[in-house]
Amino acid sequence: MDTPLPTEGDAVPAATAAAVPRPARGASHEHHLTVTRTARYVTLGAPNEATRELWIVCHGHGQLAARFVRHFTTLDDGTRLVVAPEALSRYYIDPPSPGLSAGERRVGATWMTREDRLSEINDQVSYLDALHTHLVRQLPSDAVRLHVLGFSQGVATVCRWLAASAVRPDDVTLWAGTLPPDLDLATGADALRGARLSLVAGARDEFATPEVLRQQEVRLRDAGIRFRFLTYDGGHQLDAGVLARLAARTDD
Repeated sequence: MDTPLPTEGDAVPAATAAAVPRPARGASHEHHLTVTRTARYVTLGAPNEATRELWIVCHGHGQLAARFVRHFTTLDDGTRLVVAPEALSRYYIDPPSPGLSAGERRVGATWMTREDRLSEINDQVSYLDALHTHLVRQLPSDAVRLHVLGFSQGVATVCRWLAASAVRPDDVTLWAGTLPPDLDLATGADALRGARLSLVAGARDEFATPEVLRQQEVRLRDAGIRFRFLTYDGGHQLDAGVLARLAARTDD
């Protein structure tokens, strides 16, 4: 005679309950929780009827937005709104020292590390999308030109953001940094392909070396992405002369 199956409300036999695996004692389990947090950004200029250009500029590793945006003061002519978002993770650059108080230690910010990188990338995209939407609502019309610039670590941040976002800038500048190795230029580079793309590096940049730049140029050419390369006599830093050329949108 067949044994009837238990119906809803029936007690589960002890043998069945015992078959459910129990977590091993002492075993840790990783979880994620989406939270709301406050992001900081710094601006030059103010949105008004005269605004014709919006620049979103992403700093490099160990920098803060307030210091980074100072390099763009010459662009603040009343027609541009320059916005520097600050990376969400801050840290002390200087190590602890008996002769250095917490108030004296320098603070920097980083866009991400290798730890939990996919969550960090998703947070970056959400943050920059929200910032862009917030800014556009304050601008006079859709005719405002959008220029997105990434410096050093900010290059990878900008590329990952634009690959995952619906935002389509008119100009993109990748300065002294490299394309993320995980970025599929065949399917995730529509924003780069549709923008006026500029690669920039100093002739004496110790990070963006000629070989690093050559590899990046090969990737872009193989993907059919047009770009121009600008250089200057300097190291791993922004250059006022090149910024002026970018703002003037010259074709040289």
